[in-house]
Amino acid sequence: MIVIYGIKQQLNPIKAQLSETIHACMQSVLGMPEGKRAHRFIPMDADDFYYPDDRSDAYTVIEINMMAGREQDTLKRLIKTLFKEIEQQIGISPTDIEITIKEQPAHCWGFRGITGDEAKLSYQVNV
Repeated sequence: MIVIYGIKQQLNPIKAQLSETIHACMQSVLGMPEGKRAHRFIPMDADDFYYPDDRSDAYTVIEINMMAGREQDTLKRLIKTLFKEIEQQIGISPTDIEITIKEQPAHCWGFRGITGDEAKLSYQVNV
């Protein structure tokens, strides 16, 4: 699951394009299937969204929650690909993007009535 935060006047107009860009990166780097998109947008009022002084109103936070198992180099490649593609496709500078990857063991995930370690996934986690 991916959660994206930003100032609503900046985030709302680009949600669909940002979702497409993020998912394309997840597909190219991690091999995620087309239909495996779980994005949650949290558009916030400017007075509820504090960010560093050296960032603009385009400042966007992307939290990627995933099962543990990917190689460090794979995770770094994902982050760098996101910076590059978001800048090229949407025009947000990497300075205005913050990405956090939160990994949890598969047994800590629950979906479709089972835990993640019981699931037969259509994609690889250990990449």
